[in-house]
Amino acid sequence: MARTTRPPIIAVMGHIDHGKSTLLDYIRKTNIVAREAGGITQHVSAYEVEHKYEGVMRRITFLDTPGHEAFHALRARGASAADVAILVVAADEGVKPQTLDALEAINEAKIPYVIAFTKIDKRDADVEHSKNSLIENEIYLEGLGGSVSYMPISSKTGEGVPALLDLVLLTADMIGLSADAQLPATGFVLESTQDPKRGISVTLIIKDGTLTMGTFIVADNAYAPVRFIENFLGERVNTATPSMPAVVTGFSVLPSAGALFSTVSSRKNAQALVVKNNSTHIDKPIEAVSRDMATLPLIIKADVTGSIEAIRHELVKVTHERAVLCILDAGVGAVSENDVKTARAMGGVIVAFQVPIENSARDMAQHTGVPIETFTIIYNLEARVEELLSERAPHITKEDIVGEAKILKIFGSTTHKQVAGARLVSGTFSMGASIKIVRREAEVGRGKITNLQQARANVKEIRTEGEFGLEIETRAGVAAGDIITAYTVVDA
Repeated sequence: MARTTRPPIIAVMGHIDHGKSTLLDYIRKTNIVAREAGGITQHVSAYEVEHKYEGVMRRITFLDTPGHEAFHALRARGASAADVAILVVAADEGVKPQTLDALEAINEAKIPYVIAFTKIDKRDADVEHSKNSLIENEIYLEGLGGSVSYMPISSKTGEGVPALLDLVLLTADMIGLSADAQLPATGFVLESTQDPKRGISVTLIIKDGTLTMGTFIVADNAYAPVRFIENFLGERVNTATPSMPAVVTGFSVLPSAGALFSTVSSRKNAQALVVKNNSTHIDKPIEAVSRDMATLPLIIKADVTGSIEAIRHELVKVTHERAVLCILDAGVGAVSENDVKTARAMGGVIVAFQVPIENSARDMAQHTGVPIETFTIIYNLEARVEELLSERAPHITKEDIVGEAKILKIFGSTTHKQVAGARLVSGTFSMGASIKIVRREAEVGRGKITNLQQARANVKEIRTEGEFGLEIETRAGVAAGDIITAYTVVDA
């Protein structure tokens, strides 16, 4: 099987307001050939462009949301969401704190990067000053003591953007990206959403192989038959090749962003792989043990990883005989829209420990009814989760017998009521009490006491053994010799 060059997957990163979105918009509008680009991001958070490089049209895949959860999730799993990064630095501001944060993420992912000096069309742009700010932060450019390539650009006029794409392709060629299109597709989950009409819809980025219809995709404990494939424009295609973004629907559960996926030939193989994945997962699978068991799915967001471990340790103590906890996801940082989407899809609760809630996530949670519980003390978190688990458990009741009597004679009856004489055997009978009618040890009906008499006087309760009269509201027939039992319903 021959491996061939595959298109690079690019992430654009940097400080807020340094022109990431404007650059992506310009590339998208000018390089998607003969297609209407408007509204593409409504389909998926990745797209393909074509760029002519050394006389040949080449494909490039851009991740539309550079700070996407998948980038960090894949890094934690030892894989890279992107092959090459573009680090944007505004020519009018230079290096900012988030520039360094983005660079740290790029270095942790161990991928090459190029620098784009954006906003060179602005009056106060100073590329040389921005270069110096990089050097001050030990980022050394080509020609200035280092090897990092760069390009000054304007996303408004397009100046320098073609040269930047040349630089990206040159960088990708230097690392030698390749794929074997004959293999079954593998890659990662970029995002997943719950659609009321389409079900669970997942955006995949293919790193190797080809995705074909009729196969099955497995990502962690989720799987789906590939009944159809959509490209980044929302168009149906027969196959998806290396580096392509592809949308597949019909997943069994919502896979997390960053989950690695593989493809198998049959549903049986897919289910077997899910079982294998679950057996190595730290948390319990999202399954009720029986009809009387319920599941409380949790998403944990905390300030540091140490807090997550402490929370997990405490939650092990939280148990219930008719309900189980299941941690869907646990991560560091603010509660995001993606957390709310996952919780909504799985009927879960978000617990946030010493972290903020993004405004967009708060609005989405209020709109969709997803509960977000916030805490600053772990023990308060544990106590609240115990309450939530108890609330989630099925409500089970039992009947306590409070009195028993034998019917001696029937004095009269209508469609729904019967008047009888009885003898108290044990316990008490009260006005309004629920009763069961038993004949030859078999229940024949139920009813309610609407009147009680003793010594020809109306009474509210019969406590002493002896004969009494009663009126029973019931659809069942009552006969002499029947046993009636009064009961109350209580929690089990």
